[in-house]
Amino acid sequence: MAGRGRREDQRFLTGRGRYVDDIRCDGALVLKLLRSPIAHGRIASIGTSVASSVPGVVAIVTARDIREARLGTLPTAWSPPGRNGSVMAAPPRPLLADELVRHVGEPVAAVIAETETAALLALDLIEVEYQPLPAVTAGASALEPGAPVLHPAEAPGNLCLDFELGDRSGCRRAMGSARHVIELEIASNRLAVCPLEPRAALAEPDPQTGGVTLHATTQIPHSIRSLLAVVLRLPDTLVRVISPDVGGGFGGKMALYAEDVLAAWLAIRQGRPVRWTSTRSEAFLSDTQARDHTTGARLGLDQEGRILALEVETVANVGAYLSLAAPAIPTWYYAPLLTGAYRVPVAHAGVRLAFTNTQAVDAYRGAGRPEATYVIERLMDEAAHRLGVGPDEIRRRNLLRPQDYPVATALGLSIDCGDHPGMLARALAVADWAGFPARRAHALSRGRHRGIGLSTYVEIAGGSPSHVLASQGARGGSYEAARVHVLPSGGVVLAVGTHNHGQSHETVLTRLLADRLGIDPASIRFVQGDTDTAPIGRGTFASRSLALAGSAIHGAAERIVVKMRAIAAELIEAGPDDIVLANGHLLVRGTDRGIAFAEVARAAYRLPARLLGQIAPGLDETAFVEPPDWTYPGGCHVCEVEVDPSTGEVELIAVTAVDDVGTVIDHTVVEGQIHGGLAQGIGQALLEEVVHDPETGQLLSGSFLDYALPRACDLVAFSTQTHPVPTARNPLGVKGCAEAGTVGVPPAVINAIIDALRPLGVTDIQMPATPFRVWQAIRAAAQSETM
Repeated sequence: MAGRGRREDQRFLTGRGRYVDDIRCDGALVLKLLRSPIAHGRIASIGTSVASSVPGVVAIVTARDIREARLGTLPTAWSPPGRNGSVMAAPPRPLLADELVRHVGEPVAAVIAETETAALLALDLIEVEYQPLPAVTAGASALEPGAPVLHPAEAPGNLCLDFELGDRSGCRRAMGSARHVIELEIASNRLAVCPLEPRAALAEPDPQTGGVTLHATTQIPHSIRSLLAVVLRLPDTLVRVISPDVGGGFGGKMALYAEDVLAAWLAIRQGRPVRWTSTRSEAFLSDTQARDHTTGARLGLDQEGRILALEVETVANVGAYLSLAAPAIPTWYYAPLLTGAYRVPVAHAGVRLAFTNTQAVDAYRGAGRPEATYVIERLMDEAAHRLGVGPDEIRRRNLLRPQDYPVATALGLSIDCGDHPGMLARALAVADWAGFPARRAHALSRGRHRGIGLSTYVEIAGGSPSHVLASQGARGGSYEAARVHVLPSGGVVLAVGTHNHGQSHETVLTRLLADRLGIDPASIRFVQGDTDTAPIGRGTFASRSLALAGSAIHGAAERIVVKMRAIAAELIEAGPDDIVLANGHLLVRGTDRGIAFAEVARAAYRLPARLLGQIAPGLDETAFVEPPDWTYPGGCHVCEVEVDPSTGEVELIAVTAVDDVGTVIDHTVVEGQIHGGLAQGIGQALLEEVVHDPETGQLLSGSFLDYALPRACDLVAFSTQTHPVPTARNPLGVKGCAEAGTVGVPPAVINAIIDALRPLGVTDIQMPATPFRVWQAIRAAAQSETM
């Protein structure tokens, strides 16, 4: 399907996209939230009388009003089992802070007013008296004795969950026999999601039913409908969620937020529409964040450098409360991936989730897999250095080979296929690994230090069966759905339960259906994002849309095709098995005899006499797909950098990515997805970090003045190639491509920087490798040599 333009581009590039903030709604009230200025404290009093007198203010609500309305609290969707049968602590997350605030930016009061000006003025006049309490912002610090406790009743000691996978005793035995043991302390920096479109909500009440329609910037409209109905104490038949065009999500738009619930509840309460739109500064305080791990890792190897054992202990900072998927990210989406693409005989992973006085974390592009890949790939590079072999060679000795599959890993994954040695060889060739020494020497002659680094990875995508997720503590299924409706005119409506926020679903999914039906994609209308018109689906995350929604389209289309063949065969007097669909016709195989697609569609709604009672009228099929297991994309990324030792500035020279995303349906879309992921992964490696003051908990990186996103001038032209090994776990053979870049490239960047700086005595550096951090590492290494 490569070579054809995207259907979405015309309206997006001409400014005709329709986002939540574009929806005009007469008489809509403006919702604004008063947010806590402190990270931890007791609310002694809230005074709203002066603020309520501002002209145009309609209502001010606090936690007391929420309690009186008997609304629920914000839910989490996972409760993974803990070590030795322990149970996860899940403190309630109130819509508005009740008695205590636990992070800077937590909502304390809500104002609705006729105008934004009136709402903002009222916010300034609300009088809140806080009694500050000590704060803790680092996960490891929160678990230390004597640390400030956020939820004394539910989580004493701030421990949310103690989780483990693998064989601890077997791992330690194997580690004891290892000739080489590599140990590293590794941090995965906290990130802000920063989609191009900030979050927004517009709620419209239905006075006839008492229900509500919520227009929301969400990746998961059907799940949001179900969750919103629970929190509002309404039947889900009275709740409709519409998610129109969404300007980027990356995981940050797959949670139910307080603003969504408050807008919906206040719209019902006031009988008027209510609108909330985030500012960029507000997003740094209110949107979920991501990553934030500290890890101690040990890798045991034999004399030849072959892996014997892997042992990992991680503290994952989940913030002050649990967001929707937060418990799953550092457990099931992280720990099983720690063995990477390697043959690891025995492994053990322990993960402790810690509450801190920071914003809640949740999914962000890659969600657990980048953190796991970073751990094992840093260990592999350090092992290569200790053993005196090349980083490419240490990987060759340990990578899973095509003949090893299917393989059950030491941490519980069941990987069906892959070719990691092939991708390694291809990436090294494209990156001209062999020619690097000459480039390094030339750079040194200019006073710059050049390094090269690589990373191999395997990740999970798509989903595993719902019953498996249930055993892991998930409170929802893993299915996806699609509806194919052929109209009497021959036009087709394709409705999907998943949702697009930049992945080209409208283009790829309609082309997929068009190819199955042998028609022009232009004759297909694409429907998504409306819980009243789209079939129930889980939404967009974990690179699942093509594998699952595409498979559902395939299934529904196959049933349509069977029916149309039977009708065409009757009309043109041929056997159904001899009919093929192509170029808008149903043709007898090997001939030009046939009938137009539209004519068969029309006949389906007025069946020939001989078909009455044999098949039902109409052409309308809905298919649900349940994944049999995860798919496993993988790849190899190579990065080349130059470092200015006088300033610490890192310049990207080249980035090569060779990825196995399974069958490639649209090369242009895959390339775009890989490019976007690489940019975000490089952002984590070099630039991005959410920083809090460790004493006060204040957010120090609350705007783009202090939080650096990668720009075009920070990047290079990427060399990307695919190396497909199709999976048999779905009928399309696809594995998923959206998160590959963020998973594979961060360790390649950091390995390259360390390779550049080893001659200066630098052996480790944490992300993000900012110029100041690199300069500090160079200076510290120089000082240690002189001591």
